[in-house]
Amino acid sequence: MSSAALSPTPARRLPLAGVLRVGRPSDIWFKPALSVVVAVGVPNLTLLALGRLDLAMYTMAGSLCALYAHNLPYAARARALAWVVLGMLASVAVALVTASLTSSAVVLVAVGALLAAAQKALCDATRIGPPGPVIFAFISSASLFAPQTLGQVPGHLALAAAAGAWAWLVGMAPGLVRPHGPERRATARALNAAAAYAEMFVETSASAAESAETSATASAGRDRARAAGAAAVHAAWQSLFATGARSEPRRALERLVVRAEIALAAPADTDAGRLRSWARDLRGTGPVPSVEPASAADELLGVDAERAVGRRPLADRLGPLLPLALRTALGCALAGYVSLALGVGRPYWAIVTAASLYQANITLTWSRGVQRVVGNLVGVLLFAAVAPLAHLGPAALVLCCLAFNFGAEALISRNYWLGSICVTPMALLITEFTGFQRPGELMTDRIVDTVVGALVGFAAAVVVTNRRAGDRIENALDTVERAREHTARLIAAERPGPGALEAARRGLAAALVELRATADAAAGEWWQRAVPTERVLLAERTGHRTLATAVRRQGLHVLEGKRA
Repeated sequence: MSSAALSPTPARRLPLAGVLRVGRPSDIWFKPALSVVVAVGVPNLTLLALGRLDLAMYTMAGSLCALYAHNLPYAARARALAWVVLGMLASVAVALVTASLTSSAVVLVAVGALLAAAQKALCDATRIGPPGPVIFAFISSASLFAPQTLGQVPGHLALAAAAGAWAWLVGMAPGLVRPHGPERRATARALNAAAAYAEMFVETSASAAESAETSATASAGRDRARAAGAAAVHAAWQSLFATGARSEPRRALERLVVRAEIALAAPADTDAGRLRSWARDLRGTGPVPSVEPASAADELLGVDAERAVGRRPLADRLGPLLPLALRTALGCALAGYVSLALGVGRPYWAIVTAASLYQANITLTWSRGVQRVVGNLVGVLLFAAVAPLAHLGPAALVLCCLAFNFGAEALISRNYWLGSICVTPMALLITEFTGFQRPGELMTDRIVDTVVGALVGFAAAVVVTNRRAGDRIENALDTVERAREHTARLIAAERPGPGALEAARRGLAAALVELRATADAAAGEWWQRAVPTERVLLAERTGHRTLATAVRRQGLHVLEGKRA
């Protein structure tokens, strides 16, 4: 290892430009938005009719589970949503039992911080997001500070469980109409990403010869586009692997993903327009575009590819997340205690603010903090404007909350701060389910807790360093090199075993995707060994060249009109 790789990375300038930039919405933003309205609306309107809106906090615990797993195929979504509901019930159970046993705010804050840390680690390890651990932290922290007796806990948990079951049904319902919708969308993203790389490759190849500077810029742009394409293809395979039996629609989707892989391997020979046309056809409800197999190996993809990318045990995935869990525990605890010291009546808002900040590295955590503060401050102003309407009666209060639920999911994929504009008044209105309160006091508490949570939470991220990020890069580099060498040996073999080259190619592709994600995370971390950028780029380029060679060795060929 070079000496540069051992030198510590100093603190970088924290970005401001672009932090609040509004992007394009998610292609499925309406799915969580509509699902949460239905999942929250039915229980809340039922409680309103019964005159027990004070119990809405417990049904919200189950209802908000409808926000999860919209990117997963329905077979995997059924399992994931069930685990989300069980995880939410476990969090609420711990919170309610704790609240019934003690009224000490110091103890409640400590338990809230530990819960937030556990939720962060488990959500990141299982990659159950978005929205990740924030919803769990919001519900469990609020439950800690709800007046409770031990005898009430079973009934309140039953309400949460019933609402969770309803949320599960809401999340699964679209599968009755479009059973392969998630896989189709994932395949369409892969095709579009591969088309974008092919177009960039052709455009930059012509301009790169003009100067060395232009060539370097073009090469960097192609590397980014290729990495994005590889990640999209990998995500498409993961989606297909989760579907279980290989039905004919799944086989057709597999063949389209193979086309995306071919485009990444041979961008100069790719008809990007054809890829985009297939992607458009997948967006609707019509049949999956029929594509001839690229080779005999195409029929072996399912079993071999799934074997090549088997998931690591949960314990192994939790290990590297320990620094993030420590950050979360320390930041949430300190934020809650500072809020208590300032006399704020709802310290759980400070806990949730701190918990919402922690991303893969310090730079992203800073960006999330800025977005959270800006969104919450604007959201407080929106609450001030809406409060008179919401206070017209309980029905108006419920309808306003539903509107903000929809708005939050409609906007949050454009930028986190836009979603926070709706989340903030929604959270303030939820506190009024037990009775209307003075808006000025609620707004003051929210502002103070937001600022405290953001400042203290970020300070904890700076204090708790993540020196494991450098180790993870080294491990990822080693994994890529081993996968590349294994693939190269099979390419050179006269007759590799049935499916062996395909499995090796898929393993190398997965290792390259993981290397890029690990390098991006480490690049924004402070006080660690310098990221070996040149080694990462070299590993990526040689790895992708090996993938392209494997494609040619397998006999996969372009069928988009340029070659027969």
